[in-house]
Amino acid sequence: MSSVHSAKYQRLLRLLVEVRKENNLTQQVVAKRLGKPQSYVSKYESGERRLDVIEFITVSRAIEVDPAELFKQLL
Repeated sequence: MSSVHSAKYQRLLRLLVEVRKENNLTQQVVAKRLGKPQSYVSKYESGERRLDVIEFITVSRAIEVDPAELFKQLL
């Protein structure tokens, strides 16, 4: 099974979406902060595109959460 479909990766995606929404951020706002199209955010949130660790850190900061704190929630 691909790691994109693993339970832990799916949990990560749910956390990213949850935090984004808790911070009242749209996909469009996050995409603008990242300098990417809105489809980039949509694709990683849906699991269509996988984030590497550097992208995870960048996305975490764009949604206004400490990447280390978010990562701890996965352990």
